[in-house]
Amino acid sequence: MTTFLAFYQNAGPALTVLVVGTFLLAGTVKGVIGLGLPTVAMGLLGLAMLPAQAAALLIVPSMVTNLWQLAFGGHLSDLLKRLWPMLLLIFLGTGLGTLWLGMDGGHGAVRALGGALLVYALSGLFLPTFKLKPATERWLGPLCGLITGVITSATGVFVIPAVPYLQALGLSRDQLVQALGLSFTVSTLALAAGMAWRGTLGGGEINASLLALLPALLGMWLGQLLRQRISAGLFKRVFFVGMALLGGHLLIGG
Repeated sequence: MTTFLAFYQNAGPALTVLVVGTFLLAGTVKGVIGLGLPTVAMGLLGLAMLPAQAAALLIVPSMVTNLWQLAFGGHLSDLLKRLWPMLLLIFLGTGLGTLWLGMDGGHGAVRALGGALLVYALSGLFLPTFKLKPATERWLGPLCGLITGVITSATGVFVIPAVPYLQALGLSRDQLVQALGLSFTVSTLALAAGMAWRGTLGGGEINASLLALLPALLGMWLGQLLRQRISAGLFKRVFFVGMALLGGHLLIGG
């Protein structure tokens, strides 16, 4: 147990409360709108620690909650056949980005995280809904996968441009939720592999991430309860505004 608690014992009570509160909130957001756990976690934890440290903490909560999301829907086989070029390029892009960029410990990594959050928030608030043609999908999917992978390797945020792209495929709600879970699972695996290769994800980080899973799951359960009682559309707009403010703060003050 001491091994599992080592990170939090060294971090102190204030940072421990921030981590628990962050994953509780991030899980709640994901429970309501089906996405947002890594984005919220990276944004809030980025206020108090380096992006690489924040990314290490989110690996287990992200993997478990996305596998949960991926497991239900009944469309996995069809989605794999349709999305495999994008998913492959996400993995390869993350690997190339790890070799080329990685998450360094300087102000540049914090500003990159802030920029990614800001772009994601603005696209969520203002990007109009559109539908891609099959001919466009054939080349745009792999390109979006590659760009998503590179951004993931540098910031730990794997929603740009993957989420807008998936939303433009004309999928049903159940298909979209499962497609997001599939994309995020591949991104998390690729990020974890890249961080392990760079030596920033070891046993201590995995143990700390395992404990962060508990508030994330509690938050996800609370979010699913909230979803029945509030407007998901309004909640999503508030979420994007919050991410825009947070991203702007990290971009300017990083």
